[in-house]
Amino acid sequence: MARKQKAKSASSGASIAQEVIARRKLALARRAKIVAARSKGRRLAVPAGAAKGAQTFAAVQAVGHLVAAGDSWFDYPFHDVLTLLDDDYGYHIESSAHAGDAIEAMAYNRGGQLEKLARCFEKVSALGAIPKAVLLSGGGDDIAGDEFGMLLNNANSKIAGWNDEVVDGVINQRIAAAYRSVLDAIAVLSQHYAGNTLPILIHGYDYAVPDGRGLLGGWGPLPGPWLQPGFAEKQFAELSQNTAMVEDIIDRFNAMLQTLTGKPEYQHVRYVDLRGTLSNSLRGDSYKIWWANELHPEKKGFDAVTARFAKVLDGL
Repeated sequence: MARKQKAKSASSGASIAQEVIARRKLALARRAKIVAARSKGRRLAVPAGAAKGAQTFAAVQAVGHLVAAGDSWFDYPFHDVLTLLDDDYGYHIESSAHAGDAIEAMAYNRGGQLEKLARCFEKVSALGAIPKAVLLSGGGDDIAGDEFGMLLNNANSKIAGWNDEVVDGVINQRIAAAYRSVLDAIAVLSQHYAGNTLPILIHGYDYAVPDGRGLLGGWGPLPGPWLQPGFAEKQFAELSQNTAMVEDIIDRFNAMLQTLTGKPEYQHVRYVDLRGTLSNSLRGDSYKIWWANELHPEKKGFDAVTARFAKVLDGL
């Protein structure tokens, strides 16, 4: 009986692998057409003496190489910005992104994303190539989540709303300092591996709706929700008011990034403004065709967001 189950399991695994291979063949064929249209058929450089198998995989056409670090906008089930830049825009991408990582964790945790990002640079260098840019996504997990309520004064108090001192400390001091640390580290890595300071793309998210939805509903061990519980803790019950408050804090976060990229030492950093890309209209719940949950877009939303990144990359 055990032998039959083992054989069935092996057969099932082989069948799944064949299905994956078939899907990837179709995806690569589609990708090759996209790249040919965007880059006039340029191919990845293959190092001299590379193994035949390595040449086969490295010869997949691409419009350029990217390396990336970040959070769930770059590492999300089913679809994310990096997957779509690969599939729909023809980029070869090496990524250290990990869902749930705060920018502070990226900045200060030894052996974390920065070390993995160095490995990404190494892999691109092994192909004899130089990344076109470095993509960085972070900051959302530093604001949203279990501590989100700490940013708010109780709705029934005389100072109801955002606690401006706390918000300023989190965004303009703590997160800004972490961003500077990560940007400085990426500049050192790009100088070491690419011989120059590469462009870095950063972004500030879009206007989310704090409606209490987590990943796939947020049931059981699934992540989320990240915003509504904090509003509920401080007795903010009106979704329209809470949505307007989220707009405000997203604007503050974006303003910090814009200020950062305006500094002389960060002239190589490009800020991608994603606000207004996705609808947050509560009328008829129309925002739900754009937002899968409180923090992450639907496929349609990720398509629109990725188009913004692609436009900036095309201009480099």
